[in-house]
Amino acid sequence: MAWSLAGTYFESCSCDAICPCTWSGLAAKATNDRCNFFLAFQIETGEVDGVNVSGLSFGMLGDTPPVMSEGNWRVGLFLDAAGTDEQRAKLGAVLGGELGGPPAMLGPFIGEMLGVEVAAISIEEEKGRHRVRIGDFVDVEVAEYTAGELPEPVRLTNVFHPANTTLTVAPTVTARVSAMGVSFGRPGESGFAAPFAWSA
Repeated sequence: MAWSLAGTYFESCSCDAICPCTWSGLAAKATNDRCNFFLAFQIETGEVDGVNVSGLSFGMLGDTPPVMSEGNWRVGLFLDAAGTDEQRAKLGAVLGGELGGPPAMLGPFIGEMLGVEVAAISIEEEKGRHRVRIGDFVDVEVAEYTAGELPEPVRLTNVFHPANTTLTVAPTVTARVSAMGVSFGRPGESGFAAPFAWSA
């Protein structure tokens, strides 16, 4: 079953900027007792087994031990209410790791699925700012960080991450996540943004 998704991603996590999990390949300890994260994805072009999923969004919520490489992650998904049942089923199979590709690499780390929530997802992106709102569950905005008068924002390169190996540093402007028993969020938390392109 062939599939491909491409678009933009951004995230916030409960660590202080910059998240040690990200720059260390999940080996360094988070800055808090747990690592909570929310990843938002907007699909610009996508197809799963002949089903067009372009224009849809999805989100991934996580709660992990402070050293993420130890596993036992608790993960939940948000699927776009704008999609059809068929579109959501196809995306769910991709995100569950059943169809290979980057999402499957997270499988060994996940110890518990918190559930799947179907909800309206609103994503706005403009001039280095990225915001996602999902009902009463999620309201996160991150802003790409540029140091001084340099022409490009700060980036991490050669990182182990499902979205991209190069991430733009984008700390949170506002962050409020409360869903599936996981709650976190404050200004100045770690955040990143990048294009993503997945296929299998």
